[in-house]
Amino acid sequence: MALSDRPAERHRQVAGLFTERVRGTRSWDAPSPVAGWAARDVVRHLTDWFPGFLAAGAGVALPCGPPVDENPVAAWQVHCDGVQAVLDDPETAHRELANPHVGSLPLATAIDRFYTADVFMHTWDLARATGQDDRLDAGFCARLLAEMEQMEQVIRDSGQFGARIEVPGDADAQTRLLGFIGRDPFWPER
Repeated sequence: MALSDRPAERHRQVAGLFTERVRGTRSWDAPSPVAGWAARDVVRHLTDWFPGFLAAGAGVALPCGPPVDENPVAAWQVHCDGVQAVLDDPETAHRELANPHVGSLPLATAIDRFYTADVFMHTWDLARATGQDDRLDAGFCARLLAEMEQMEQVIRDSGQFGARIEVPGDADAQTRLLGFIGRDPFWPER
């Protein structure tokens, strides 16, 4: 299934897949492909960084769920539902997010570009950590990779991505995206 180009619907699809992986997790202490992170840390990352980004840039407060260490499934669900409510709110169309690093953007565009894309990529991390289906939408993988390659130096300088991991030249879009963001697409198989 191809992902929607509409931010609210794309978030619903991407977050829905991540939610399935959250609900399918049996060991929250399982190591993840992100060095030093366990499965619960993937959820912690998504529920920790985005509320502050949204509050500072758009004055939007997301609801707080339980701590990830206490209940990662509920923590994710409350957070995910809160983001979806913002995207579904008709007033969001008239709001902007301002950030010194990215300038001003329509709020839905900012959520889509920075947050939904992050959930999409971290879906692989959680799936791989927990032995679940780790396939991502190939079209969106190719799109994200093309966009990020245009600003590779900025991405590398941000420190938010690891060093590029070389992959075979004929690799599929998902494998190329994972290598670009510093994930070993074959983890833990090597």
